[in-house]
Amino acid sequence: MRIRYNPEARPALAACPFYIDDPKAAKGRWNTLYKNDLPLWLELGCGKGSFIANTAFNDRGHNYLAVDIKSEMLYLAMKNTENVYGQTPIDNLLLADMEIMIINNYFDEEDHIDRIFINFCNPWPKAKHKKRRLTHPNQLNQYRIFLKDGGKIVFRTDDEELFTESLDYFPAAGYEITERTSYNSLDSQTRPPLVATEHELMFLETGKVINYLVAEKCVR
Repeated sequence: MRIRYNPEARPALAACPFYIDDPKAAKGRWNTLYKNDLPLWLELGCGKGSFIANTAFNDRGHNYLAVDIKSEMLYLAMKNTENVYGQTPIDNLLLADMEIMIINNYFDEEDHIDRIFINFCNPWPKAKHKKRRLTHPNQLNQYRIFLKDGGKIVFRTDDEELFTESLDYFPAAGYEITERTSYNSLDSQTRPPLVATEHELMFLETGKVINYLVAEKCVR
């Protein structure tokens, strides 16, 4: 998603109490940044943040971390989070700026992430770009470092080719696909009980089919 430069974004994030301005310094100790020892769930590429804000607000049994590479996106995620939480303390959700292609610069085996959400990521359809996919084995092998054994990756996409090829990516990287479905409306019986993202609502309005899977990290 393209978004215009916003000069307010970085100053506002710098002043935000739930934004981590130096995520590399948190490597190996992400769980210590929360005021409890609840399991940590991570969203890669949070966009405007409506999914993570509503999910975290409605689920106080987990800590959440949402990352994106664009400050402008994180600024919108910050505003959405503040709107969703209102007067409720934002104590189970953090935002951080990360380049996901080099995610092992920000996490290690001490971080023990329990779940990763990948929602409507860039499909990178050209052959020369496919290694940039967030579900490519190159990335999935990086996630293995900090995703605990038995941890899960939840993946949604509207892109049929990306989904089909990801069905091979996950087993190749040591994950077992434990759930798989598709749906074309919010009230479909096959739709998983997840908060809808901005992209999901847009795609469903145009009649697109959404594909969904859950992959569990296997012990090697």
